Amino acid sequence: MERLNPVDAARQFVATYFPTCAGAILAGSAVRGEATETSDLDVVVFDPNLMNAYRESLIAFEWPIEVFVHNFSSYKEYFKSDCKRARPSLPRMVSEGLILIDNGKMEGIKREAQTLLKHGPEEWTQEDIQLKRYFITDVLDDFIGNRDRAEDLFIANALAELVSEFVLRTNRKWVGTSKWLLRSIRQFDENWTNEFVAVFDTFYRTGEKEQVVHFVEKTLEPYGGRLFEGFALGKSEQ
Repeated sequence: MERLNPVDAARQFVATYFPTCAGAILAGSAVRGEATETSDLDVVVFDPNLMNAYRESLIAFEWPIEVFVHNFSSYKEYFKSDCKRARPSLPRMVSEGLILIDNGKMEGIKREAQTLLKHGPEEWTQEDIQLKRYFITDVLDDFIGNRDRAEDLFIANALAELVSEFVLRTNRKWVGTSKWLLRSIRQFDENWTNEFVAVFDTFYRTGEKEQVVHFVEKTLEPYGGRLFEGFALGKSEQ
Protein backbone atom coordinates (compact mmCIF):
# COMPACT_ATOMS: atom_id res chain seq x y z
CA MET A 1 0.00 0.00 0.00
CA GLU A 2 1.44 3.34 -1.09
CA ARG A 3 1.87 6.04 1.51
CA LEU A 4 -0.18 9.22 1.36
CA ASN A 5 1.02 12.11 -0.75
CA PRO A 6 2.85 14.84 1.23
CA VAL A 7 -0.08 17.26 1.50
CA ASP A 8 -2.61 14.65 2.59
CA ALA A 9 -0.13 13.17 5.06
CA ALA A 10 0.58 16.61 6.52
CA ARG A 11 -3.13 17.40 6.85
CA GLN A 12 -3.81 14.13 8.66
CA PHE A 13 -0.77 14.63 10.87
CA VAL A 14 -1.97 18.07 11.99
CA ALA A 15 -5.55 16.86 12.48
CA THR A 16 -4.32 13.94 14.62
CA TYR A 17 -1.58 15.57 16.68
CA PHE A 18 -2.71 19.21 16.81
CA PRO A 19 -6.51 19.15 16.45
CA THR A 20 -7.01 22.50 18.24
CA CYS A 21 -4.21 24.47 16.56
CA ALA A 22 -4.98 27.84 15.01
CA GLY A 23 -2.84 27.42 11.92
CA ALA A 24 -0.45 25.07 10.13
CA ILE A 25 1.86 25.26 7.15
CA LEU A 26 3.60 22.55 5.12
CA ALA A 27 7.04 23.66 3.90
CA GLY A 28 10.24 22.14 2.57
CA SER A 29 11.06 20.05 -0.48
CA ALA A 30 7.57 18.54 -0.65
CA VAL A 31 6.13 21.98 -1.41
CA ARG A 32 8.92 22.97 -3.80
CA GLY A 33 8.43 19.79 -5.84
CA GLU A 34 11.93 18.59 -4.94
CA ALA A 35 11.07 15.69 -2.62
CA THR A 36 13.17 12.53 -2.80
CA GLU A 37 12.73 9.08 -1.25
CA THR A 38 14.51 10.29 1.91
CA SER A 39 12.79 13.68 2.20
CA ASP A 40 10.83 14.52 5.31
CA LEU A 41 7.84 16.81 5.81
CA ASP A 42 8.47 20.18 7.44
CA VAL A 43 5.33 21.30 9.26
CA VAL A 44 4.98 24.60 11.12
CA VAL A 45 2.14 24.65 13.65
CA PHE A 46 0.69 27.69 15.44
CA ASP A 47 -1.01 27.10 18.79
CA PRO A 48 -1.92 30.23 20.79
CA ASN A 49 -2.20 28.15 23.99
CA LEU A 50 1.39 26.90 23.76
CA MET A 51 3.71 28.23 26.50
CA ASN A 52 7.05 27.51 24.81
CA ALA A 53 8.03 26.88 21.22
CA TYR A 54 9.55 23.51 20.42
CA ARG A 55 10.70 21.29 17.60
CA GLU A 56 10.13 17.54 17.33
CA SER A 57 11.04 14.76 14.90
CA LEU A 58 8.78 11.76 14.48
CA ILE A 59 7.37 9.31 11.97
CA ALA A 60 3.66 9.39 11.20
CA PHE A 61 1.57 8.19 8.28
CA GLU A 62 4.73 6.53 6.92
CA TRP A 63 6.52 9.89 6.62
CA PRO A 64 9.42 11.29 8.66
CA ILE A 65 8.13 14.61 9.95
CA GLU A 66 9.88 17.65 11.44
CA VAL A 67 7.34 19.75 13.28
CA PHE A 68 8.04 23.29 14.50
CA VAL A 69 5.43 24.39 17.03
CA HIS A 70 4.91 28.06 17.94
CA ASN A 71 2.46 30.43 19.52
CA PHE A 72 1.73 33.86 18.06
CA SER A 73 4.63 35.55 19.84
CA SER A 74 7.35 32.88 19.81
CA TYR A 75 7.54 32.78 16.01
CA LYS A 76 8.41 36.50 16.01
CA GLU A 77 11.37 35.83 18.31
CA TYR A 78 12.58 33.07 15.97
CA PHE A 79 12.11 35.29 12.93
CA LYS A 80 14.29 37.90 14.66
CA SER A 81 17.02 35.48 15.77
CA ASP A 82 17.12 33.73 12.39
CA CYS A 83 17.52 37.06 10.60
CA LYS A 84 20.21 38.21 13.03
CA ARG A 85 22.36 35.19 12.17
CA ALA A 86 21.48 35.67 8.48
CA ARG A 87 20.04 32.15 8.20
CA PRO A 88 16.28 32.67 7.90
CA SER A 89 15.17 29.07 8.40
CA LEU A 90 11.73 29.74 9.85
CA PRO A 91 10.90 32.79 7.70
CA ARG A 92 11.83 30.78 4.62
CA MET A 93 9.62 27.83 5.64
CA VAL A 94 6.66 30.09 6.37
CA SER A 95 7.16 32.16 3.24
CA GLU A 96 7.28 29.24 0.82
CA GLY A 97 4.86 27.00 2.71
CA LEU A 98 1.43 25.74 1.81
CA ILE A 99 -1.27 26.72 4.30
CA LEU A 100 -3.01 23.64 5.72
CA ILE A 101 -5.12 25.29 8.44
CA ASP A 102 -5.89 28.98 8.82
CA ASN A 103 -7.78 30.84 11.51
CA GLY A 104 -7.30 34.08 9.60
CA LYS A 105 -3.70 34.90 10.56
CA MET A 106 -1.64 32.72 8.26
CA GLU A 107 -1.59 35.02 5.25
CA GLY A 108 -0.45 37.89 7.43
CA ILE A 109 2.36 35.80 8.93
CA LYS A 110 3.42 34.68 5.45
CA ARG A 111 3.58 38.32 4.29
CA GLU A 112 5.64 39.14 7.39
CA ALA A 113 8.12 36.40 6.47
CA GLN A 114 8.26 37.48 2.83
CA THR A 115 8.99 41.08 3.83
CA LEU A 116 11.89 39.97 6.04
CA LEU A 117 13.35 37.80 3.29
CA LYS A 118 13.07 40.57 0.72
CA HIS A 119 14.80 43.06 3.03
CA GLY A 120 17.85 40.85 3.43
CA PRO A 121 20.22 40.57 6.41
CA GLU A 122 21.92 43.46 8.15
CA GLU A 123 24.76 45.00 6.18
CA TRP A 124 28.23 44.00 7.28
CA THR A 125 30.33 46.77 8.76
CA GLN A 126 33.87 47.48 7.56
CA GLU A 127 35.05 45.82 10.77
CA ASP A 128 33.07 42.69 9.87
CA ILE A 129 34.63 42.62 6.40
CA GLN A 130 38.14 43.09 7.77
CA LEU A 131 37.64 40.28 10.27
CA LYS A 132 36.36 37.86 7.63
CA ARG A 133 39.17 38.79 5.22
CA TYR A 134 41.62 37.91 7.97
CA PHE A 135 39.93 34.57 8.73
CA ILE A 136 39.84 33.65 5.03
CA THR A 137 43.51 34.63 4.63
CA ASP A 138 44.46 32.49 7.61
CA VAL A 139 42.63 29.42 6.29
CA LEU A 140 43.92 30.02 2.76
CA ASP A 141 47.51 30.08 4.03
CA ASP A 142 46.86 26.80 5.87
CA PHE A 143 45.43 25.35 2.66
CA ILE A 144 48.44 26.40 0.59
CA GLY A 145 51.08 25.22 3.04
CA ASN A 146 49.53 21.98 4.28
CA ARG A 147 50.84 18.67 2.95
CA ASP A 148 48.48 16.23 4.62
CA ARG A 149 45.78 15.11 2.18
CA ALA A 150 43.29 14.21 4.90
CA GLU A 151 43.71 17.60 6.60
CA ASP A 152 43.45 19.33 3.22
CA LEU A 153 39.90 18.04 2.80
CA PHE A 154 38.72 19.65 6.03
CA ILE A 155 40.63 22.89 5.39
CA ALA A 156 39.01 23.11 1.96
CA ASN A 157 35.57 22.61 3.50
CA ALA A 158 36.19 25.47 5.94
CA LEU A 159 37.50 27.68 3.16
CA ALA A 160 34.48 27.00 0.95
CA GLU A 161 32.07 27.95 3.74
CA LEU A 162 33.98 31.13 4.63
CA VAL A 163 34.24 32.31 1.02
CA SER A 164 30.58 31.64 0.24
CA GLU A 165 29.52 33.44 3.41
CA PHE A 166 31.78 36.39 2.51
CA VAL A 167 30.28 36.79 -0.96
CA LEU A 168 26.71 36.54 0.28
CA ARG A 169 27.04 38.82 3.29
CA THR A 170 29.02 41.54 1.51
CA ASN A 171 26.11 41.66 -0.95
CA ARG A 172 23.42 41.57 1.77
CA LYS A 173 22.18 38.12 0.85
CA TRP A 174 21.06 35.34 3.17
CA VAL A 175 23.48 32.52 3.92
CA GLY A 176 22.85 28.83 4.39
CA THR A 177 24.42 25.54 5.36
CA SER A 178 24.69 22.21 3.58
CA LYS A 179 22.53 22.24 0.42
CA TRP A 180 21.22 25.70 1.31
CA LEU A 181 24.74 27.09 1.00
CA LEU A 182 24.82 26.13 -2.67
CA ARG A 183 21.23 27.25 -3.25
CA SER A 184 21.94 30.64 -1.69
CA ILE A 185 25.02 31.43 -3.79
CA ARG A 186 23.38 30.07 -6.94
CA GLN A 187 20.39 32.31 -6.41
CA PHE A 188 22.74 35.28 -6.01
CA ASP A 189 25.16 34.70 -8.90
CA GLU A 190 25.01 31.54 -11.00
CA ASN A 191 28.23 32.27 -12.93
CA TRP A 192 30.22 32.79 -9.72
CA THR A 193 28.67 29.64 -8.28
CA ASN A 194 29.59 27.54 -11.31
CA GLU A 195 33.21 28.63 -10.98
CA PHE A 196 33.11 28.05 -7.21
CA VAL A 197 31.87 24.49 -7.70
CA ALA A 198 34.31 23.80 -10.53
CA VAL A 199 37.48 24.85 -8.71
CA PHE A 200 36.64 23.00 -5.51
CA ASP A 201 35.54 19.94 -7.48
CA THR A 202 38.91 19.98 -9.26
CA PHE A 203 40.70 20.06 -5.91
CA TYR A 204 38.62 17.22 -4.43
CA ARG A 205 39.21 15.05 -7.50
CA THR A 206 42.87 15.78 -8.19
CA GLY A 207 44.35 17.47 -5.12
CA GLU A 208 45.35 20.45 -7.28
CA LYS A 209 45.09 23.63 -5.20
CA GLU A 210 46.06 26.38 -7.64
CA GLN A 211 42.57 27.02 -9.03
CA VAL A 212 41.06 27.29 -5.55
CA VAL A 213 43.77 29.70 -4.42
CA HIS A 214 43.33 31.93 -7.47
CA PHE A 215 39.55 31.89 -7.11
CA VAL A 216 39.64 32.89 -3.42
CA GLU A 217 42.18 35.66 -4.06
CA LYS A 218 40.05 36.98 -6.94
CA THR A 219 36.97 36.99 -4.68
CA LEU A 220 38.79 39.01 -1.98
CA GLU A 221 40.39 41.44 -4.41
CA PRO A 222 37.54 44.02 -4.60
CA TYR A 223 37.68 44.30 -0.79
CA GLY A 224 41.43 44.74 -0.47
CA GLY A 225 42.64 41.19 -1.01
CA ARG A 226 44.30 39.07 1.64
CA LEU A 227 44.71 40.54 5.09
CA PHE A 228 47.34 39.67 7.65
CA GLU A 229 49.84 42.45 8.42
CA GLY A 230 48.24 45.26 10.38
CA PHE A 231 45.17 43.30 11.46
CA ALA A 232 44.34 43.74 15.17
CA LEU A 233 41.42 42.65 17.29
CA GLY A 234 40.62 44.14 20.71
CA LYS A 235 43.71 46.35 20.74
CA SER A 236 43.12 49.62 22.59
CA GLU A 237 44.77 52.90 21.68
CA GLN A 238 47.50 53.92 24.11
